[in-house]
Parts: sequence; C-alpha cells; structure tokens
Amino acid sequence: MVELKLPTFYTAPMTQIVLVGITCFATVGMFSAVSNLGAGGTQDVTLSDTSNGVLYGLFAVTGLISGGINNVLGPRITLFIGTLGYALYVGALWCFQTQGTRWFLIFAGALLGVSAALLWSAQGSIMMSYPLEKDKGKSFSVFWAIFQFGSFLGSLIALAINIRSGSLSAVSTSTYIAFIVIIFVGIASAFLVLPPNRVVRGDGTLVKLEAASAPHEEVIGMAQLLKDWRMLALLPMFFASNYFYAYQGAVNALMFDGPTRALNATLEGAGAIIGALLIGFLVLDGKRFHRRTRGYLGLGVVTAMTIIIWGVGLAWQVTFNRADALARKNSGTLINYHDKEYRGKGALYFFYFFNDACYQALIYWIMSAITNDPFRLARFAGLYKAVQSAGAAGSFGMDAVATPLLNEHLASWIMMLFSFPLAFFVIRTIKETNYDTEKMVYVEDIKKDELEQGVPELEHAEVPPSSTPEAEKSSIEKEDRTSP
Repeated sequence: MVELKLPTFYTAPMTQIVLVGITCFATVGMFSAVSNLGAGGTQDVTLSDTSNGVLYGLFAVTGLISGGINNVLGPRITLFIGTLGYALYVGALWCFQTQGTRWFLIFAGALLGVSAALLWSAQGSIMMSYPLEKDKGKSFSVFWAIFQFGSFLGSLIALAINIRSGSLSAVSTSTYIAFIVIIFVGIASAFLVLPPNRVVRGDGTLVKLEAASAPHEEVIGMAQLLKDWRMLALLPMFFASNYFYAYQGAVNALMFDGPTRALNATLEGAGAIIGALLIGFLVLDGKRFHRRTRGYLGLGVVTAMTIIIWGVGLAWQVTFNRADALARKNSGTLINYHDKEYRGKGALYFFYFFNDACYQALIYWIMSAITNDPFRLARFAGLYKAVQSAGAAGSFGMDAVATPLLNEHLASWIMMLFSFPLAFFVIRTIKETNYDTEKMVYVEDIKKDELEQGVPELEHAEVPPSSTPEAEKSSIEKEDRTSP
C-alpha cells in the first residue's frame, strides 16, 4: 500500500506536538474547563472526591499497561480511544446537574480513568521522542501551553459568569453542548497524528523505523523497565506530581466565594502556561550549557520555587482549618477578591501552578533525556501516569475523609522535597547525547539501501537539506566546541 505524500512541515516533530496539544486542549482541557464552571462534582465535594478517587484509581492500574497498548496499536488509535472517556464524563456532569444521576458520574469517572491512561501514554511518547534532543524542553512548553489554555479558557468563562451574576449555581444546556462539540473536534483531531515511522526530525532521522511493536516485546520491555533503578528513583517524583491538586482545590472551594474561586482558577491556568514556557525555553533547553548542567539548573530552580512557594502557603495555612472555613461559609464571610484579606492569595494560586508546570516539565525532560526511543518512552509515560494517578487517588481519598488541611499541605510538600535528591542521582547519569548509542535511521539511507525491502511509505518522506549523518556529526561537534 502506497502512503500519501505529506508536506515537510506536517511530518516535522513540532507540528505533531502541536496537534497532540490541540487534541488535549479540546478534550482534557475542556474537561477541566467544564469542571471549573460550578456544575457536577463542584457542587458536591463528597461526590467529586469519590468520582475523582475512582477515576485516578483506574487510571493508575491502566497506566501500567497503557504504554504497551500504545506501542501495539499506534498513537492514532490510542489517542482516539483515550479521548472518548472525556466526552462521556462531561456528559455525565451535564446529566448530574439536570437529572441528579450520581451513579452515572462515578461510572463515567471509572471509564475516564481507563481512557485517560491511554491518551497520556500516547501523548508522552510523542512529546518526548519526536523532537531532537535539543528541543525536548521546548516541546513540553508548547504542548503544556496549548493544553492548559483549555482550562484557562473555561476559567475565564466561569469568571465572566460569576462577575455578572455573583454566583455560578448552574450551567446552561447550550454551554454543555458547546463543550461537547469541542471535545468531539478533539476526538477527530487524534487521527491527524502521525506514527513514529513517518515523522522526520530536523536532522533527517526517522523517530522509529517501525510503526508499532509486538505484544510479547511489550511484556519484555515492561519487565526491563521495572528493573531500571532510574525509574525506581523517580517513583517518588511521579507520586507527588499530582498529589497537591486535592489540597489546593479544597482550599479554593472552602475559603473563597464563587467569583473568587473562578478568578483563582484563571490565575492557575495563566501560571501553568507561563511557567511551562519559561522553564522549557530558558532553562531546560538553554543553549549555553551542556545537557546535564541544564538538568541540574532545572532541578535547582524547581527545588527553590517549591521551598519558597509552599513555605508561603504554609504561613497562610496555619491561620485556619476546616472548622474555620465552615464557619465562614455559614456566616457568609467567604473571601472575595475585593477584600483586603485576599491580597497575596491570587498570587499564591498563580505560583502554585507555575511551580506545578515546572515540576512536570522537569519530570518529562529527565525521562526524555534517558532515551529517544518512542516505545521505551511510551512505557515511561505509562508508568509515570500510573504512579502519578495513584498519588492523586490517595490525595482525594485523604480529602474525602476531611483530613486536616495542614496535614494535606505538609504531605504534599514533604513528598516533593523528598523526591529532589533522588532526581539528582538520575540526572547524574544523563549523557550529552544518546545518538551515539541508539541506532539512528536516516531517511536518505533508507531510500538508497532499504526502499526495496518493504518500507514503501518512506518513498514520500520529505527530507530537509543537509540531512545526513555527516552533517549531524558536524553539528554535534560544533555544539561541543561552543559549549562551556
């Protein structure tokens, strides 16, 4: 079967990362956006915690095998299946608001946990393996900014409605229909993503010669993954990476009125976008330093921010507890953004999610620096999301039983601090490049030597000029000479 000839820009890694970002913007982003609109679980904290607990629990279990599923099915089919759960969950939120069907929301959360694991494994593999080594921080930045813009947009809508009406007790049917239509656009966009054997990097190499792997290879690959001490050392970082969401969401819901919660959510989205762009472009992919040095700088920046930002949060947290928040609610004295008491709280939420984006960027960058192989990175992403979701499930479980907020804060903060020394030892193993140890397949070589051996689709691959092994070697040597 002869593949359709594709333009050069379409087979470029950054184009594919943008497409995955659009898919996640229209699905995961809209899921987050509609959750910020005050409907569904946000009106019933216990139901929300239960649904999220089930969601993340199944997410954790499925994540252990989702990387292998992605490698067997390919990113297109995996992304497509992964997006379906988001449409169902938003429909369940709509159903809960109009019909009060609690069980359906929990059921939809369970299915979303399974599908989300597939989506994020495919996303992680594409984002980490498709770009050149020098662009992996930027690829995270671009993806995260596009993806988080979905949450930012929903928060702006919620903020506008709240400011106009003073509350957000319900969402109109037309609003839900608009979100579901956008989600279906995201589902369709999954089919625009190319498999690794059709993506050509800027140096003329294919991401991977094979489009998919075999099931038995995935069993072996997963067993080898669990034997890698570097993955084991990163497990605390994985576990902590979503643990704090339950705490931050609980404080936002308990201490602030509707308009202010929406404002905080808007600031969260802005912080995530700006944080991702800054750390990816300026720190992790900075041109002045060797790769391992950039890893140390990234770890230092994230560590310093975590100490400062969460220290400020602790200073505020020790001034109130759940009983104080309940008393505020009963007396109608929840914090409003006009109040003098609100000063600094909006900035805290901005920097909470600024720090979150940097923390996530560092994790992805470390994993992508270990290898360029998309199949291995899909397994890495699956394990990451599995452990991350286990942590999230535990945190929502803590919040569901009304654990003291101070305890939730300290648990989140201490786990992040504990993960940094282990991450340091993993960064120590990072090499300047993996190109010298991993087989690199050049399109020009394939055209010359292997075209008649069963790889017809490469006949139509567009290759940038000067994309030869000699040119790449020269480029690497030049970078080595100019680096301090």
